[in-house]
Amino acid sequence: MTAIRRATPDDARTVHDLIRALAEHQDQPSAITVSVDDLKRMLARPEITYLIAERDGLAIGYVSWLQRIRFWSGENYLALDDLYVTGAERGRGVGEQLMRAIAEAADGRLIRWEVAEANVTAQRFYERIGATLISKKIGRWQPR
Repeated sequence: MTAIRRATPDDARTVHDLIRALAEHQDQPSAITVSVDDLKRMLARPEITYLIAERDGLAIGYVSWLQRIRFWSGENYLALDDLYVTGAERGRGVGEQLMRAIAEAADGRLIRWEVAEANVTAQRFYERIGATLISKKIGRWQPR
């Protein structure tokens, strides 16, 4: 049985390991620069939510999000940051359980996220659970 619970600052090491696993899965391990101590501070912030899926006491996935506001409408929404399920657990309903957990937390509010164009498997998953995918270019700028 899969249990889903909110991560606390005491879970920072587990959270770090899961984030690293996702980055490795996406061939981007060098992109991870956050420390365990950084995560301890982040997990204590009320606008950040990180849910861990566990089976038999082992972390097998997570979903994380931030609370945001849309200035055009004045409505709050949830900005899904990551959804990840470990390789051995994919296809066993864990991802859908995590998405249902964020849907419950959203309480009718919009949930918004990005998915890479090349990640066709994730796109099929999101469409299967009823999400609408909208094409959009994402800008990134890191002024120095």
